[in-house]
Amino acid sequence: MTGRWEPDLYRGTAAYYADGRMPYPAAIATALRDLVGLDGRGRLLDVGCGPGPVTRLLAPMFEAAVGVDPDPEMLAEAARRTGDARVTWHRARAEELPDGLGVFRMVTFAQSFHWMDRLLVARNVRSMIEPGGVWVHVGATTHQGVEGDDPLPRPRVPHAAIRALIAEYLGPPRQRPPLGPEEEVMRAAGYGGPRRLTVGGDEIMIRTSDQVVAAVHSLSFATPHLFGERRHEFESDLRRLLLAASPEGLFAERTRDVELVVWTR
Repeated sequence: MTGRWEPDLYRGTAAYYADGRMPYPAAIATALRDLVGLDGRGRLLDVGCGPGPVTRLLAPMFEAAVGVDPDPEMLAEAARRTGDARVTWHRARAEELPDGLGVFRMVTFAQSFHWMDRLLVARNVRSMIEPGGVWVHVGATTHQGVEGDDPLPRPRVPHAAIRALIAEYLGPPRQRPPLGPEEEVMRAAGYGGPRRLTVGGDEIMIRTSDQVVAAVHSLSFATPHLFGERRHEFESDLRRLLLAASPEGLFAERTRDVELVVWTR
């Protein structure tokens, strides 16, 4: 079985991803500190780190942190936004691990594991976790908030209309084969657990039109290069759609819960 990641999957999206995705809640760090007993010792490995939001969030709780991603643009953006000397960035596919990176107290996967050969990666990464260490799956959706009709302080982002506009230009998103249960993969790889925590969610974020456009281009099925010569035409149509929805160019989103699934080595 091969991974689902392809070299062009997120080409040209690094800055859009960093600017357009909503931040992970700080409560993730607190919850993991309390659950695992983090005390500033050990190392963190963040696999499929993208521009590094989870790496930077959790790094202060460790002696050192390493973010791994196969996309050089993502790593460059991560380095540009990081001023913490404890954090380093390493280019590799998850399937290439351990890749000489050593041993870690915690390994995290945030919105990334589904792109990988899960069983291969789970087995290889298990050898990189120190005794008593943990693997954490950060289950989140950060490109858009909860849809609904409850009152918000600003207009909602017109997500359905945005999806329809993308389909007008690119057709429907490519359907990927369904994945089997993650618990079966992790148990087959020899992990114990899991323990589950739900954090964050139900916060109101105010988003600008620029952030919404960036979030759209952070999606694997709407990356800038997919639009080719029609990219500027698409962005003009998208901005007109957003202007009609909110003449002030401001939107409100209710954030989603984040599920932390913690497995032991």
